[in-house]
Amino acid sequence: MSPDINRLQAYPFEKLAQLFKGTTPPAALRPIALSIGEPKHPAPEFIKECLASNMGGLSIYPTTKGIPELRAAIGAWLKARFALDRIDADSEVLPVNGTREALFSFTQAVVDRATKPLVVMPDPFYQIYEGAALLAGAEPYFLPCSSGNRFIPDYDAVPDDVWERTQLLFVCSPGNPTGAVTDAATLEKLIALAERFDFVIASDECYSEIYFNEDCPPVGLLQVCAAMGRHDYRRCVVFHSLSKRSNLPGMRSGFVAGDASLLGPYLLYRTYHGSAMPLQHQRASIAAWGNEAHVLDNRRQYRAKFAAVGEILDGALPLAMPDAGFYFWAATPIPDDEFARRLYAETHVTVLPGRFLGREVDGVNPGAGYVRMALVASLEECSEAARRIREFVKGL
Repeated sequence: MSPDINRLQAYPFEKLAQLFKGTTPPAALRPIALSIGEPKHPAPEFIKECLASNMGGLSIYPTTKGIPELRAAIGAWLKARFALDRIDADSEVLPVNGTREALFSFTQAVVDRATKPLVVMPDPFYQIYEGAALLAGAEPYFLPCSSGNRFIPDYDAVPDDVWERTQLLFVCSPGNPTGAVTDAATLEKLIALAERFDFVIASDECYSEIYFNEDCPPVGLLQVCAAMGRHDYRRCVVFHSLSKRSNLPGMRSGFVAGDASLLGPYLLYRTYHGSAMPLQHQRASIAAWGNEAHVLDNRRQYRAKFAAVGEILDGALPLAMPDAGFYFWAATPIPDDEFARRLYAETHVTVLPGRFLGREVDGVNPGAGYVRMALVASLEECSEAARRIREFVKGL
């Protein structure tokens, strides 16, 4: 086995299971999970109907590149959503089986392990970034995200010698777990750094369609490239998914888009990797990317849950609305792991300790002292969980 596998840490939910080991929550209270970011809103009926009507695709080997109609639908959505003048659906768009596998495999294709490379990422973070870097033979370099900087990394504090070794920079906007959106000025700065030091920017934008102000959607990396006149999207790629936008985590459908000079070799890699999207999923994805009505309703439901939970927990926890996404990143009055364990033991509500999502930098884990609460359950369940949390905090 590769020795790099031994460098991987347990996934956050494995750590959570260990934290709860030997704990018996109250049987009289139904379990409510705010720990995992798995969308629970019903999948749109029109997408299920599209899947069912295209089951003939089960008899066909799909191509890795995807059918032209899907790439065209994605390209049209990108142009409309991010005000792009142009996007070449043939060379600058690539369907993938969910962005989790794409974030991982793209790292394997990009990193040259012969040069002692760094992969730079926010901290706390989506753990795929770290695992992908380690298994590609790179060293992860963590940029702490603290409240003092709106949970955005302080890129100005990164020394030149780090940027000189950087081959890949992960940006997560809106952020998981914090919900922070990286603004256009910061993205412009990162694009300039990528040009100066010759590295690739991989922008994970999977939460971009869950926001609270319909007049102010989160900005995207390709959008900033276009505004700068960089219509070749050089050194820039974005990752998007239907999991959060359309409540389709089980369909495993997303895409990578951007620099054609990167996506060409990445397509070759994926051809060997064996990760083509089933044809019926491609057809259903076309329907999903072409429909905004269900996405508007999705945002409406999340707004209602944030309003209800925020009102119930007002004064109990120091909550601040995220810029976007479906997580509350809440500071805890006691250590976050103790908070999560006792909350589960006393109320049958699960939240994720922030320390499980972070790594120590200079002796400090920036995730410690927070819990991530995913408002993915129903409004009624999220409200009930908030009431239990409020009573739990009162007893601390």
